[in-house]
Amino acid sequence: MSLHELEALRDQTRVFRDRSHAGHVLGEMLVAHRGSGARVLAIPAGGLPVAAPLARLLGLPLDVAVVSKITLPWNTEVGYGAVAFDGTVRLNERLLSGLDMSEDEVRLGIEETSDKVRRRVHALRGSDDAPEVADCDVLLVDDGLASGFTMLTAAEALRGAGARSVVVAVPTGSPRALDGLRGMVDTIFCANVRGGSSFAVADAYEDWSDVTEPQALDILRRVREESRRTA
Repeated sequence: MSLHELEALRDQTRVFRDRSHAGHVLGEMLVAHRGSGARVLAIPAGGLPVAAPLARLLGLPLDVAVVSKITLPWNTEVGYGAVAFDGTVRLNERLLSGLDMSEDEVRLGIEETSDKVRRRVHALRGSDDAPEVADCDVLLVDDGLASGFTMLTAAEALRGAGARSVVVAVPTGSPRALDGLRGMVDTIFCANVRGGSSFAVADAYEDWSDVTEPQALDILRRVREESRRTA
């Protein structure tokens, strides 16, 4: 696995105006993929505002790889696993071993997250079908990697679906999260690699807020309309 970063941005904060700006920066890093026929897959919802300008710049089709973290019942900001669009489930066993959670609680969390993923796939793709990636090169995009667990689950699902190669493109990421993708992805493009004792994706952005599902759907609709007009 090879890692490409922008050395001038290493360990810096507030380096992107917003997600759209981050997508343009990543697109310039990935310019060799312009017109390559690769598929850009965004992890919704936060990955879509990054992936849309990247896909436009590279002249590549945009779709979604729906993955959702399984969150703690008492803290929805903390995930102990993730579920992907094809039903792939990954659990953070190291984290779970230190939590006072029963098997029934974990099972319920997986079931609820699986239901959420199925609903979001239908809402964003208009069907229950997974993205077609067999024998395709995939550019997998999110707005940042803190633990990297969601991205790892997405990459595993895409490998299972027959993707020829998986290239991860993220504006910002922690070294530990990036290293955790070894063996599952081919290449990583991460503009802003940040070390330190704590890491927050939001710290890379001047303008940061949650992306809602309606906003994500609106981005997809606009990109699809642009593609139809230029086809």
